[in-house]
Amino acid sequence: MLAITDLSIRLAGRLLIDQSSLQITPGSRVGLVGRNGTGKSTLFKVIRGELAAEHGSVTLPPRWRIGSLAQEAPNGPESLISVVLKADLERDALLSEAEHATDPHRIAEIQTRLVDIDAHSAPSRAAAILSGLGFSAADQLRPCAEFSGGWRMRVALAATLFAAPDLLLLDEPTNYLDLEGTLWLEDHLAHYPRTVIVISHDRDLLESSVDQILHLERGKLTLYKGSYSSFEEQRAARELLDAKAVKRQETERARLQAFVDRFKAKASKARQAQSRVKMLERLKPITALVTEDVREISFPAPEKILSPPIIAVDNASVGYDPASPVLGRVTLRIDNDDRIALLGANGNGKSTLVKLLAGRLAPFSGKVTRADKLSIAYFAQHQLDELNEDASAYDHVRKLMGDAPEAKVRARAGAIGFSGKAADTKAGKLSGGEKARLLLGLATFFGPNMIILDEPTNHLDIDSRGALAEAINEFPGAVIMVSHDRYLIEACADRLWIVADRTVTNYDGDLDEYRRLVLSTRNAEAPRERSAPAEKPQRPRADNRGSLRKRIAEAEAEIARVSEIIAKIDTALALPDIFTRDPKQAAQLSKARANAADALARAEEQWLEASTQFDEAAG
Repeated sequence: MLAITDLSIRLAGRLLIDQSSLQITPGSRVGLVGRNGTGKSTLFKVIRGELAAEHGSVTLPPRWRIGSLAQEAPNGPESLISVVLKADLERDALLSEAEHATDPHRIAEIQTRLVDIDAHSAPSRAAAILSGLGFSAADQLRPCAEFSGGWRMRVALAATLFAAPDLLLLDEPTNYLDLEGTLWLEDHLAHYPRTVIVISHDRDLLESSVDQILHLERGKLTLYKGSYSSFEEQRAARELLDAKAVKRQETERARLQAFVDRFKAKASKARQAQSRVKMLERLKPITALVTEDVREISFPAPEKILSPPIIAVDNASVGYDPASPVLGRVTLRIDNDDRIALLGANGNGKSTLVKLLAGRLAPFSGKVTRADKLSIAYFAQHQLDELNEDASAYDHVRKLMGDAPEAKVRARAGAIGFSGKAADTKAGKLSGGEKARLLLGLATFFGPNMIILDEPTNHLDIDSRGALAEAINEFPGAVIMVSHDRYLIEACADRLWIVADRTVTNYDGDLDEYRRLVLSTRNAEAPRERSAPAEKPQRPRADNRGSLRKRIAEAEAEIARVSEIIAKIDTALALPDIFTRDPKQAAQLSKARANAADALARAEEQWLEASTQFDEAAG
């Protein structure tokens, strides 16, 4: 059990958590929620022992392993699957020792323990997690260094999940994922067999993956049973009760004070008056739950509604190399009031499509027709780094308004959420959510006809995401969304497009159907392996021979490693007294040998497949 007792945490002179106590039972799945900056990540640091509490304690069961997402993305020449497998430190240490162990009894102990921790199925479990997070079978064999930082953070997440710690701490894990990866993670966390606490502003993850909500507000931790919707209902009921209690107390306080004021000067009533004074002193004020109003988000309306369609694409191909376009056969139409969400895994071409729509990429072939005077606003998360860190929100707005009077500039800064002193805060000191608000305001400053939003929710808390959804629904122009936030898509989108298989198609189902499609795909084998019997295998190109040669070498190394393990198990089983001295250990060794034999067969099959493909490529 994780026990938090009378915990107070102060950081940089600010009291984040004030004398809070609670208990989380083993196996609980908890969503930690609260406004940005309230101290959720700091609480994780205290739980991990990285930061000392000002007062109180956090206690865990002995020998509990804590796992959390690494701050640094893995990098280097090791393959993705190797990085993930090494996250199981015990398995990695046992396998390393098994390579050099010579004592038959120690060999038996090692192999018995490997059976206990199901070590021989580890490669398939690691591959399933990587597949769920969007890595193909071929990707899993590539070096970590070949991937971008965002993809390598997915590898770090895969390693954390594979290690299966007793207490899993995840801080905004969906920030590195697309919608498809988020849907898989929701399902994975919902079935996580140990204790997990996840900081998230994703309503659907909190709704489907956790069974308790831990709310941090105004320094107090409150644990609610149930999903996020249940938490909202319970909190609303508590607010109502607290408001009634405050009103009753105010009435009682007024009655007592009136008695004191009336009779304090009368000797005959002095004792009663003094008694009422003491009652007033003992009447501790009830603190009502004060709901902090979230600042609204609004998008200026375009000056003129254009004649539809505002964009028409006819049989276009687009990309970065004419010899190998990212997307082809693209035919689509966008009207004034469209709300379109783009679905499809990262790397399938969603960013390429929005660049085509925004006019940042020209088609290689086909035709793109845009309405006259079409104005497009484009928001992407990477643009947060393009803000001038030394300039304030006022400075950024002033740059767009030329010689406008200061009062008008400050009014516009206030309209996008930066009024008063907030307008003069340098961008470098703004939180991620504040930067996102500023960038949204700047991108849509002149009232566009169409807004393209590429992962707009990454730094927004739950209430701000709700405000963004309202802004999208109230905006009279067209909106194109790329988001892993299912709530935002369901609240706003009326059309779904799938970007996959090098083209764009309309999806007639809803997100529940799409979720089932994604999970059935990612929980099965790789798509190419599933489709192989129905298609005529294509002859590998010559430029794939380097990759195939690497697969052959890895398979040969695995064959040698497993063969050596089998030989050592056979040595242990050959001990004359093993079956009489320790029949249980003998049975476990026999099981370990069977598992190793299966692993050897798989490695030989992989070697044969890669060798056949290599020979075909060689011609």
